[in-house]
Amino acid sequence: MDMVNFYVIVSVAFLGSLGHCVGMCGGFIVAYTAAKIDSSRGRAYQFFCHFLYNFGRVTSYVIIGAIFGLLGSMFVFDHISIGVFNIAIGVFMFFMGLSLMGKLRFLTSIEFSLAGSNFVKKLFSVLIHSKALPSFFFLGMLNGFLPCGLVYFFAASAASTASAFWGGVVMLVFGLSTMPVLLGLGFVVGSLKSSNFRKIMIQIASFVIIIFGLYMIYKGYWFITNPHATIHDCCKAKM
Repeated sequence: MDMVNFYVIVSVAFLGSLGHCVGMCGGFIVAYTAAKIDSSRGRAYQFFCHFLYNFGRVTSYVIIGAIFGLLGSMFVFDHISIGVFNIAIGVFMFFMGLSLMGKLRFLTSIEFSLAGSNFVKKLFSVLIHSKALPSFFFLGMLNGFLPCGLVYFFAASAASTASAFWGGVVMLVFGLSTMPVLLGLGFVVGSLKSSNFRKIMIQIASFVIIIFGLYMIYKGYWFITNPHATIHDCCKAKM
């Protein structure tokens, strides 16, 4: 994972957590905060509950990253296939950025289809009514596996690493970068749900995703047009 990828992951994840994640995950956080956390308990206990939820969410992301990284390794064989693979991911990221901006709607139906399934509703009901500490962790894992536009973006990035380990690292960095905002959301739900603020953050994150999608397309083109070069040469060419 080169430094360009690292900076993009951190910036998109943090900006996305201020915008998209507050909207997508905010309902989960508000629901379990109201139903599962006794407001009379100390701040340390409340923080630990929110931490367990976020730890479960990040755990799911790492699993997703490892799976997509492994899948990527199965289909990447030479420079041409690497190039085509990167171009395909770049095109997907480009259109996904437009979708997050509200220009397209193909992600919206996917995000809400699985979230509305009977299995997810039943599992959510069981976890939301339990006040045992492990239930916060498993509720976070459930949230982590639900469809989300930003998760798609980072899963595609994980697949492009062609490595289960680095795919997991990509998603770990993503998850950790979203934790500060989503940890704080449990305490300050109202202040981060300003519609104008969220729209600005989503627009910025979407713009970065589009730019990174174009970067991935260029990266794929470079591999195709330089069939004898190494990945190290590619990194030097982009400096």
